[in-house]
Amino acid sequence: MQVRGDERKQQRGGGKKRKTPGDGSGGGWVKKRNGGGEGGEKVPEDGSRKRLDALSVGYFRRVGDRLSEGFEDDEERGMFVENVLTEVKGKATVVAMDRTGSITLQRLLPLSSLKQVGEVLAELGGESGSEFKAVSCDRCGGHVVESAIRQMSRLSESSTTEEEEKEEEEEEEEKSGASLEAQVLSLSQAVRDNGAEFIRHVHGSHVVRTLLHVLAGCVGPPRTEARPGGKERNAVPQLTDFEIPTSFWYELKSLTEILMDNVNLSVTDAAASTVFQTMLTACHRKRPKLCKQLLGGIMEYLSSRNAAPGVSPLLVFLKDQASSHLIDTIIQLAHKSLLRDLYKNHLRGQLVDLALHRIANFPVQRLAAASAKHKLFPKLFDELIQGVEAILAAGHMGVIVQLAESCAESEERQDELLQCLLRAFHCAEPGSRHTSCLPLFMSLLTYEVYYQTETAEGSTQTEVPLSSICYHGSRLVQSLARFKERSLLLSSLRTLSPADLLTLASDPAGSHVLQALITTCSDKGRGKILKRLEGQYVKMACSRLGSRVLEAIWNSASVSHRQSIAQELVGSESQLRSDQFARHVWAKFALSHFLHRRSHWQEIQTGESKKRKLFSDIFD
Repeated sequence: MQVRGDERKQQRGGGKKRKTPGDGSGGGWVKKRNGGGEGGEKVPEDGSRKRLDALSVGYFRRVGDRLSEGFEDDEERGMFVENVLTEVKGKATVVAMDRTGSITLQRLLPLSSLKQVGEVLAELGGESGSEFKAVSCDRCGGHVVESAIRQMSRLSESSTTEEEEKEEEEEEEEKSGASLEAQVLSLSQAVRDNGAEFIRHVHGSHVVRTLLHVLAGCVGPPRTEARPGGKERNAVPQLTDFEIPTSFWYELKSLTEILMDNVNLSVTDAAASTVFQTMLTACHRKRPKLCKQLLGGIMEYLSSRNAAPGVSPLLVFLKDQASSHLIDTIIQLAHKSLLRDLYKNHLRGQLVDLALHRIANFPVQRLAAASAKHKLFPKLFDELIQGVEAILAAGHMGVIVQLAESCAESEERQDELLQCLLRAFHCAEPGSRHTSCLPLFMSLLTYEVYYQTETAEGSTQTEVPLSSICYHGSRLVQSLARFKERSLLLSSLRTLSPADLLTLASDPAGSHVLQALITTCSDKGRGKILKRLEGQYVKMACSRLGSRVLEAIWNSASVSHRQSIAQELVGSESQLRSDQFARHVWAKFALSHFLHRRSHWQEIQTGESKKRKLFSDIFD
């Protein structure tokens, strides 16, 4: 995702504030002193690009400050927006391609009427729309174009608002929508005329992706200031659907046909690859039949490339950074027959080698996930199970975790995978080592490494504190906890000391494991684990993560188990009430009632238990 430094850090304008930017008191637009330019435009010596002068930049900074302050009512906001857009008129391209001007326009367009947005777009595109390319492929202008066409999603909102609106206002809104609709179609025409240039351009490709979403009738959140490496880098954007004009229905088909003419770029260019991924996901959501055609067309192209005799060209594409992401998307959206053909004609016998590759292992994960609901999964499993230890050694834990998740979802091959993991972590033989499997799985360490033994002989070492719980190990155990047979994991959990259980409950990765195991086991099994936790409840309640685990345990516990937990907690009333986490536990468990109105508390808990059991029986 492209991020501009000026977006990351909002600049504050200097000088005194104006009464209202755009009210004509000082304008903010200054003609070039030495001739040769229009008002408010500054031409560099090489003549390559017009830029705003310093006074104009200051003006838009002040506009940004005023937008941050907010408005008392819609009328004041409308007047302000109109004044600023009056200043922009005739110079929209220069403003959009300036850093400060771009940020201001992006904030202003969502506050503008659809008619005003259409007018800005019309100026950016020129009479024939031929100027859209230059603005869209600009690192600042592209953001403005995206923001403008995204406003199309407001058309359905405006058409379903208060019924009391006057007819002339409704007609005006329809005209505004038609104007904006025409500009979106004009932009799409510009993209169709210059398809290859748009989708290969680092900024232009973003405009095409947003255009595809708008034409399909679904928009995600605007591009944020998050940088690569941030928490949200892998998050799937949430899309919002909206009604589209009939013209968009046909335009999307035309645009995808032009993009498919450049399908060769999808595997050679990273920017173009993201455009094709967006095209597939948007069509899958809103035009499934069209998506199926596109998937078939892309797979046909990929399969037709030259490769070594007897080797599928897909094996090359799967190991490429750009094309592997596209194949990822294809696998996620593919229908059953396409998945079957993909495996049978291209990937059969190659899965272990691909799982060991630093890039290709990700499409293998997608294939394992997508096949879980089909008869294809056992074939994939039988092939991948042969290389589990090699995959573990390569550190590609995502493949192993996904294999476990698919086993849980398909309810097949569960025992085979568990036995394979026991052998891989060297705790299958002798049988006394079975009880050590949980710490080994969570830490992703073999028995010898975890217990620091030099040989494979011997029994489980005693008093080795729980440590090295890792993310993928936690994910693996959570998946195994969904298996039909969980007795091995629960037996291993019951061998942990109370101190280790507290460590598990307070660990960012381990807390999810403890919660998954306790909440999915039977009342009898849960009681055995809770017996081991006695004496630790107060410490758990005072822990940020432990308090959440304790609440999950409480929600799944029987009345007698709740009573035991409450009895231990009320002995530390002052500590719990004063702690930032435990005070919520005190309130949610109604421990004041437990202290002073025990019979009433008992009645409430019994009623909740019966209700929970009733709903559980219904859903089961």
